[in-house]
Amino acid sequence: MARKRIREDEEAAIDITPMMDIVFIMLIFFIVTTSFVKEAGIDVNKPEATQATKKPSATIFIAIRANGEVWMDKRPVDVERVSANIERLRAESPTDTIIIQADKEAKHGVVMEVMDQIKAADPALVITVAGENN
Repeated sequence: MARKRIREDEEAAIDITPMMDIVFIMLIFFIVTTSFVKEAGIDVNKPEATQATKKPSATIFIAIRANGEVWMDKRPVDVERVSANIERLRAESPTDTIIIQADKEAKHGVVMEVMDQIKAADPALVITVAGENN
């Protein structure tokens, strides 16, 4: 009597574990290297600038409305608390440039108070006042 050998069909399978490892590593890399831009949180009617130049991007934006309201990180802030908020935001994402977006109807005194608060936080900070062309 001859025995019949039952041969099991071998199934071809591709191991995707190394590919998934690479995909997750790439995902982590892109998340870590992405820079997040924080807007001031309001739209400001900015004046036009005739001699505008491009400045380096910043992560801290301060908006000043025509009525004197100061906005940082999408919320209103008292002028006296600007320096404390700058220190907090710089702890989250270090930067040396702060952009002020002032409405063209904003009072000059409020803008100067905000600039004083920025310099009180760190005298080495670069302050850029954004116009329509910036």
